[in-house]
Amino acid sequence: MAERRAGRLATGGPSGTAPALPEHPGGAHSAAHGGAWLRDARRARTLSLVTLAWLGAESLLGIAAGLRAHSVALIGWGVWSLVEALASLIVVWRFTGARMRSADAEERARKAVAVSFWLLAPYLLVHVAHDLDAGHRAATSVLGIAVTAVSLVSMPLLGTAKRRLGARLHSAATAGEGTQNLMCALLAGGVLAGLALNGAGWWWADPVMAVLLAAVAVREGLRTWRGHSCCH
Repeated sequence: MAERRAGRLATGGPSGTAPALPEHPGGAHSAAHGGAWLRDARRARTLSLVTLAWLGAESLLGIAAGLRAHSVALIGWGVWSLVEALASLIVVWRFTGARMRSADAEERARKAVAVSFWLLAPYLLVHVAHDLDAGHRAATSVLGIAVTAVSLVSMPLLGTAKRRLGARLHSAATAGEGTQNLMCALLAGGVLAGLALNGAGWWWADPVMAVLLAAVAVREGLRTWRGHSCCH
């Protein structure tokens, strides 16, 4: 009888099934975070650091050119570069130290990137309203054209690479940062077109571009908050 009782304890009960073992809380994440995942995470952090350095220069030049030409779209694009820099900082934070393996860190980073999208819209709308009320008109800016042209070429490369890494890492924060880089390139093209149209006498092109920029920022912030950035 004692032997039968001992046998039931060893096998998990009369049915002979093995006893349930407590699940290791980090087991699933440890299995997912293999060598390839860690290499991609380091690449994401490195790309974010490179982007951060460029955006620092880009934002200063863009804002300076915008203030000189009184272009709300160019100023907004320079401020957008600062927002992108914030997203890059968030991704660097996400993939540094113990946070690299933390699902909670990814969740917080994703929401922080979403909020960074929303920082731009109110500023742009208020700036457009003020300029229209004051009757300000944007002038052509050679510096603005040069800086936005460089961004138009470089940002698609960074953005595409980060979105691919975000998909492999299942990181909406990384993909969201990549989306911001792609939007930066598109908006650089729009700002370039607006500056050219300003020179042709179409003064309304600049504020229209700024309003479109605000609308896109709100939309992409919502998508990132909901975790859609690395799936679309």
